[in-house]
Amino acid sequence: MDTIASLFSFITWPVSWVIVQFHAVYGAIFGPNTGWAWGLSIVSLVILIRICLIPLFVKQIKATRAMQTLQPEMKKIQERYKNDKQRQSEEMMKLYKEAGTNPLSSCLPILAQSPFFFALYHVLNGIASGTKIGYINAEQLASARQAHIFGAPLAAKFLDGADTVQKLGASLTDVRVVTAIMIVLMSASQFYTQRQLMTKNVDTTVKTPFMQQQKMLMYVFPIMFAFFGIRFPVGVLVYWLTTNVWTMGQQMYVIRNNPTPGSKAQAAYLERLTKHVTHHGKVGRRSEKAIIKAIVAKGRERNEFERKFINSLNKAGLAAQADGTVVKSVATETEAQSEDGVTTATAGAAARRQQPKRQSKAQRQSGGTKQPGDSPSLEKSDSAETSDTSEQPDSSEETDQPQDSKPTAAQQGSKPSTGARSKAQSGQRKGGSQRPKSPSKK
Repeated sequence: MDTIASLFSFITWPVSWVIVQFHAVYGAIFGPNTGWAWGLSIVSLVILIRICLIPLFVKQIKATRAMQTLQPEMKKIQERYKNDKQRQSEEMMKLYKEAGTNPLSSCLPILAQSPFFFALYHVLNGIASGTKIGYINAEQLASARQAHIFGAPLAAKFLDGADTVQKLGASLTDVRVVTAIMIVLMSASQFYTQRQLMTKNVDTTVKTPFMQQQKMLMYVFPIMFAFFGIRFPVGVLVYWLTTNVWTMGQQMYVIRNNPTPGSKAQAAYLERLTKHVTHHGKVGRRSEKAIIKAIVAKGRERNEFERKFINSLNKAGLAAQADGTVVKSVATETEAQSEDGVTTATAGAAARRQQPKRQSKAQRQSGGTKQPGDSPSLEKSDSAETSDTSEQPDSSEETDQPQDSKPTAAQQGSKPSTGARSKAQSGQRKGGSQRPKSPSKK
C-alpha cells in the first residue's frame, strides 16, 4: 500500500493544503489539537472531492443504464461469434460506438477518486511516522499526532502493536474497538449501496449477465473493504466511511428521482408521479417532464409500469404530450362523428353480411326473388311449386303429339329420378328433347 501511495505523492501537496485550510476553520471552533478539528477536515475534504465528481457520477449513471440496455445485444454477439474472439471484440466495440457508451465509463468516479485516496493515505502515514509530507509543517504535524477520534489517533491502525499505539498516546483496546466499528460501518454501507442498486434499480424484465456481475460485487466489495480496512489508518477509515455514506445517499436520491426503466424504483416513482399529476393537473419539475417525454416517445415499446401510468392519466381525463406536459383530454365533435361513422359502417357491413341464400336457376327464370326476411320453409315451398309446374306438360303439347309416340315418365305417373328432375327444373323435357316454343297450327 505504501508503494502504491508513493506513486501519487505529487497530489499530496494539494490534498494536504486543503486539509490545512479546513483545519484552520474547524480549529478555531473546536481547538487546533482536537480530533473534531482534524476529523471534520478530512470529512470536508471528502465532500469537496465528491462535489467535484458529480459530473462524472452523472456520466456513470448514464453509462451503467446504457450498458444494461445493450446487454441483450451483447449476448447475441457473444453467441454469434463465440468461436471468433477477434470478431466478437470488433462487434462489441462497434456496438459501444453506436450507443455512445463504454464499460469504463461506469468506473470513472472510482478511478478519479483513487489518486486523492492514496494521497491522503500517504499524508496520514507521514503523520504516524512523524515525517512532514506536503503542505503540513512541524507544528501542524505535532497537532495531528495528538488528535484522537473517540480515543483512537488518526494515524493508528487495527494491526498496530501496543508499543506503536502507546507512542501515539492511546491504548490498544481503544484503537481496536474504534477501528473495528468503523470497518463494519464501512463494509455495511458499501453492501447496502450495492444491494439497493440490485433490488430497486435494475430492470426486472431482462435477465442478463450484468445482473449476475452486480450481484457478485454486492458480496465481494464488503469483503474487500474489511480486508483492507484493518490496514488503513483511522484517518483513512474516516475518509472511506464518509465516501460510502455520500455514495449511498447520492444513489438513494438518484433511484428515487431518476430510476432505471423497468425497475421497482420506476414503478414506485410513476405511482407517486400519477398522484401528483392527477391532483394538480399539471407537471411541475423539469425532470418530471423529461421522464414523461421519454415515456411518450417510446410508443408501443413502453414497459408495464409506463403503460399503467399512461392509462391512469387517461382515466383521470388527462393526456401526456410529446413535450412532457399533461393536458386535459376532451372528446371533440369530429371524434364523435368519426365514432358514429365507424358504427354506421359496421352496421352496414353487418347488413351486407345478412344476404339471402343463392336461388336456383328455376327460381331466377320464374322471376321470383327471396327477401331477406323470408323463412326457409317459404323458400322450399316456392321451389317445390316451381318444380311441379315445370314438370307438368301443357295440354296442347299432348294433343299435338302423335298417337304412336312413346309416353314419357311423367305421363305414366312414375316418379322421375333426380337427374330427370334437375333437367325439368332447367326447362328441358324428361325424354331429352326440347319443348316446342308454341303449338303448331295447320
